[in-house]
Amino acid sequence: MHRTLKIVAGIAGSFIVLAGGIVLLLVAQLITPPMAMLAFVALLGLYVGFGVLVAVYRLIRGLE
Repeated sequence: MHRTLKIVAGIAGSFIVLAGGIVLLLVAQLITPPMAMLAFVALLGLYVGFGVLVAVYRLIRGLE
């Protein structure tokens, strides 16, 4: 249980750092608001997609 908590905290922390980087680029006006929204959607898609891959991997590994 303790290991799972560390993994979840690490994933949440990395998501927050990357989202903060996108906000920082937006505030510095290096990217436009539509580009920032696209970056947020892409970031969320990456995390959801890899989450599904990890869940399927763990399910298949448990069957063997």
